[in-house]
Amino acid sequence: MLKNDQLDQWDRENFFHPSTHLAQHARGESPTRIVTGGSGVHIEDRDGNRLLDAFAGLYCVNVGYGRTEIADAIAEQAKELAYYHAYVGHGTEASIRLAKMILDRAPETMSKVYFGLGGSDANETNVKLIWYYNNILGRPEKKKIISRWRGYHGSGLMTGSLTGLELFHKKFDLPLAQVLHTEAPYYYRRPDLAMSEADFTAHCAAELEALIEREGADTIAAFIGEPVLGTGGIVPPPAGYWQAIQRVLKKHDILLVADEVVTGFGRLGSMFGSLHYDIEPDLITIAKGLTSAYAPLSGSIVGKKMWDVLERGTDENGPIGHGWTYSAHPIGAAAGIANLELVDKLGLVKNATETGGYLLDAMRDALGNHAHVGEVRGEGMLCAIEFVEDRDARRFFDASRKIGPQMAAALLERGVIGRAMPQGDILGFAPPLCLTREEADIVVDATVKAAKAVFGD
Repeated sequence: MLKNDQLDQWDRENFFHPSTHLAQHARGESPTRIVTGGSGVHIEDRDGNRLLDAFAGLYCVNVGYGRTEIADAIAEQAKELAYYHAYVGHGTEASIRLAKMILDRAPETMSKVYFGLGGSDANETNVKLIWYYNNILGRPEKKKIISRWRGYHGSGLMTGSLTGLELFHKKFDLPLAQVLHTEAPYYYRRPDLAMSEADFTAHCAAELEALIEREGADTIAAFIGEPVLGTGGIVPPPAGYWQAIQRVLKKHDILLVADEVVTGFGRLGSMFGSLHYDIEPDLITIAKGLTSAYAPLSGSIVGKKMWDVLERGTDENGPIGHGWTYSAHPIGAAAGIANLELVDKLGLVKNATETGGYLLDAMRDALGNHAHVGEVRGEGMLCAIEFVEDRDARRFFDASRKIGPQMAAALLERGVIGRAMPQGDILGFAPPLCLTREEADIVVDATVKAAKAVFGD
């Protein structure tokens, strides 16, 4: 197929790219990569480059690229019924089947699935349901939501507020007043190096308790957190963290939202992060791995305790006033069914544990003692390397040196895609769950060579 040589120009003249330096891109100072295909853990661009995508798009192509089973399911659904809405009790076979498949895999305390399109709109739905819930219970002041610094929950108005990263607040007049932030469960960046993991877990719980006391528990509706911090640095929680946090929340009758957009459907080596860490959520946010991004789809899984109150609310006030035109879109639902069937058929949850563990161990063996590596961490098919100027003193590089982006660029030159994470010099990996040990070795080898190129040792 001939290249359309105008695409690069059209891209810069017409396409508003998310999370992009707009001026540099428009001036041609940053590259445009036009992706044309993919298979397994690799993508291909129109310039003939074949790259090992060790970030699965944006942690989302869980089953890998080129899965014809999902493409065929999408095509068949489009031919049979491309669209119908889900309002006023309408449904399709695909949306109904998928809701059951999700609940069959979710914690037993969950009751219903509301479908949206992306993680951001799912968390917007969660906030509205939380506010509705407390209004029905006669608690109109109990509306604030606590998130964590470095958490990522979307980039809408409420969801961008919940996100605890400066880039998503700066010049957007965020966060909104109803959102509060507490300590990130980031042991490597603990305030006192002398703290043990147990000390730091206690510190995080105490900080949460103090915030609740300052604000008043009668004003706080919910706490939202990713089982493992994702965009904030790929940070597994310290031992006992979720148990300590849940004790505080239960004490003050505060709902818990588990944002499983990244961790849902196998990435941690468990079907859900909530099951992995014994979290008992009232709401679970899902997206990404639900369809492996073959079609847009997200969901809010509602717990039984909340669902009973939502039913009561409609008895008292009539139909619930919330919905999206594309809620439970049948093409997205068909993709979700085929995707979850593949996750099971290919044994990808088990592979996330085994090959993910192999990748993490190999990365630690290769770079764990490097003079500029502060920590190699991960869980399941998640891995991150944090680079520091002085590992013994835990002295970080000046942000202007952009060590993380340099590492990602050097890695790309060696045919592997990793992600430079924000607010730190952190290189992240979240490969498709079908990664093999041989492919993991390629990722590690390329990372070692990239470190030599950046640091000269």
